[in-house]
Amino acid sequence: MLLAVTVVLSSCERFAGTPEPSAIAADVPASFKVFDAILFYDGYAAPVSEPVPAGVTRISNSKYIKKLSTEQLNSAGNSMDLKVTIRAACDNYDRIGYVGIALVKKDSVYSETGGRHLEIGRFITPFMDKNKQPDQVPYLFSIDNVSSIFKDAAIRATYDIYVEFMVFGVPYAANTQIAGCAGRNDTFYGTIEFTGKSAGTAVTDSVYLAPLYFHKYFNNYDNTDVAGKTVKTTTFNVPKALKTAKLYLITSNHGANSGGEEYVRRDHFVYFDGVQKLSYKPGGKSCEPYRTYNTQGNGIYGSAPKSASNWSSWSNWCPGDVIPIRVIDLGALAAGNHTFKIEVPDAVFKDKQGYIPLSVYLQGTK
Repeated sequence: MLLAVTVVLSSCERFAGTPEPSAIAADVPASFKVFDAILFYDGYAAPVSEPVPAGVTRISNSKYIKKLSTEQLNSAGNSMDLKVTIRAACDNYDRIGYVGIALVKKDSVYSETGGRHLEIGRFITPFMDKNKQPDQVPYLFSIDNVSSIFKDAAIRATYDIYVEFMVFGVPYAANTQIAGCAGRNDTFYGTIEFTGKSAGTAVTDSVYLAPLYFHKYFNNYDNTDVAGKTVKTTTFNVPKALKTAKLYLITSNHGANSGGEEYVRRDHFVYFDGVQKLSYKPGGKSCEPYRTYNTQGNGIYGSAPKSASNWSSWSNWCPGDVIPIRVIDLGALAAGNHTFKIEVPDAVFKDKQGYIPLSVYLQGTK
């Protein structure tokens, strides 16, 4: 069963920095690690006091942050990948994790309730026994748009840029089921690496950002715009017209009780300014490619391979896989107020259990 923590919403905040165009030119693109096998702990327990590497801050047992250096930001290139590697410790269940970036006013203290927070990658851990191989799983995200944020001169003149790394786990089952885990409260090791793929031509258009929701839970019983319906809406203002604008959307359905939302695929509908821009049904793919990482026996995979049609009939996501980043191209966008809405009309949330973590931000060029 997935367990997760409530993460603070950064709603309708926007970047409107004063320094105008020009992005900082790239040095030779390079790879750089932000976290290297950082160890996460029981998400429900009191914060541990174990030391952390230089420059790293432990926000909680399940979340770390680190500020990116000028050299790291310069090395991103004009295109970039994000690689996350999770290695098993003493949590043998499937859990949710994410990577985010936070724009924090220059020389200010990081805050979960302040600044601009963007989720740039979400994943689900496999069921792993740390004593079996493979004991780690890689996740890869293409995040070329984040390169533009890293290179933007106006953003960098106004903000420090932090990387946020969250993996919420608990060791309770592993304490009794996994050899060597008795009495331990560590859950997973995590590594984050950014890879700049090309220098290319320096970008001259400046970036506009409007974070709308950041890992915000919604459902139809205690976090919705309309009681009994699964819908979330926000209105925000764009001060100046944008040449281009795109929405970057991440959702995943959770609820592991019998008949829960993890096991029923639902149609999702996305509207912008009252016009439907996207409809999608999560899942629909075979999870067999990730069986190799699920070294702990579990009820999702079972003992025998399943057909693609079997997986696609019920599975919203695969333990050991990424959650898709859905990109919605809005084209040129006029100045003024705009409205984003997402709705999952058939969601049930049986027994008032479950939720959909929602992250979405608008990124455009001025």
